[in-house]
Amino acid sequence: MKQHRKLVSVVSVLAALAFLPHAAAAADWPQWRGPNRDGKSPDASMLKTWPAGGPQLAWKATGLGLGYASVAVVGDRIYTAGDRGGDNFVIALNRADGKEAWAARLGKSGAPGWGGFAGVRGTPTVEGGHVYAVGQYGEFVCLDAGTGKEVWRKHFVEDFGGKLPEWGFSESALVDGDQVVVTPGGSKGALVALDKKTGSLRWRSKDFTDEAQYSSVIKETIAGVPQYIQLTMASVVGISPKDGSVLWRAPRRGATAVIPTPIYKDSHVYVTSGYGIGCNLFKITESGGKFSAEQVYANKVMKNHHGGVVLVGNHLYGHSDSVGWVCQEFASGKSVWEEKKVGKGAITYAGGMLVLREEKKKGSNVVLIEATAAGFKETGRFEQPDQSGKEAWPHPVIVGGRLYLRDQDVLLCYDVKG
Repeated sequence: MKQHRKLVSVVSVLAALAFLPHAAAAADWPQWRGPNRDGKSPDASMLKTWPAGGPQLAWKATGLGLGYASVAVVGDRIYTAGDRGGDNFVIALNRADGKEAWAARLGKSGAPGWGGFAGVRGTPTVEGGHVYAVGQYGEFVCLDAGTGKEVWRKHFVEDFGGKLPEWGFSESALVDGDQVVVTPGGSKGALVALDKKTGSLRWRSKDFTDEAQYSSVIKETIAGVPQYIQLTMASVVGISPKDGSVLWRAPRRGATAVIPTPIYKDSHVYVTSGYGIGCNLFKITESGGKFSAEQVYANKVMKNHHGGVVLVGNHLYGHSDSVGWVCQEFASGKSVWEEKKVGKGAITYAGGMLVLREEKKKGSNVVLIEATAAGFKETGRFEQPDQSGKEAWPHPVIVGGRLYLRDQDVLLCYDVKG
């Protein structure tokens, strides 16, 4: 009888999980740059070549509104955000066919700064049955992932004293354990940790007060100590998840806009930014309970604007302004190869392959190449249909054998399962 009750209990739990739209699975992409915030897909394989005209289009969704947010994919839902009229919204779509499941108001729509780039920039983060999203003017909401019902709301400027960056807040929130971490910036502390269920303040990084830029926090463990790593206009920094104290800081001056997410490997932190700045590698060491950061190199091999860089093995891949697509040695910073056959854009890795998405307003290509230091080896390309006429900035997402391309109001879903 006891065995029977246990079996019934297990079956009940599994049945309940099956109907949760937010039930995490191996084939999920729950946040900005994927499960580990490194631009790498959990898919072990994908198509190694594409037919002429590209892979098969599975479906197309419309009505997403204006914006540059990419997508999060969890369970049977896809989450993104966009401007619709005077407001912007977090939007949930059915993963099977792209049809809208719900939309919930995030905040004010519009285009901060010059250039007229309207819409949400940050990608929603999905964790524990909730969606966390940041609007371009600093609205920060937690929503129920199944229904879109608002759980709590904060504001980067009004609640935390942050200063609106020139082109608006662009961060994608990091959920870590029972807290969620964001970077409003400002004199009271650049980083903020909130209780993920209630939105109540846990801590602020009171000794680190840089203004916010456009990068998103990553979490790593160095010398056995967990830490949040962030990049700003003036610093690369490691912050304690416990209380927001500064573990280490390296001065690093940016220009105009500092955007790409830091990359970590083996006690080393790599950062890059555009506008002529280039890239840096810092070695983080611990001695007597104290951390320090030593610069290993600084060069202009990788001047990445905002398309991102991925680390595969011992090599980095990304677009470098005025240089083209680059393969760079992580440890030394040396250039391995450079190629201009594909225009500037964003990059994502899956199953030994790299997908490059050109940002051109017209005639933007999506290109498949091998992730190899042996040279630029293209194995497929197609011109994106249904282009908006605006820059194709959202990063590609590859998960569950599907390639997702957001372009303003449209989301395209392609079958790329290997």
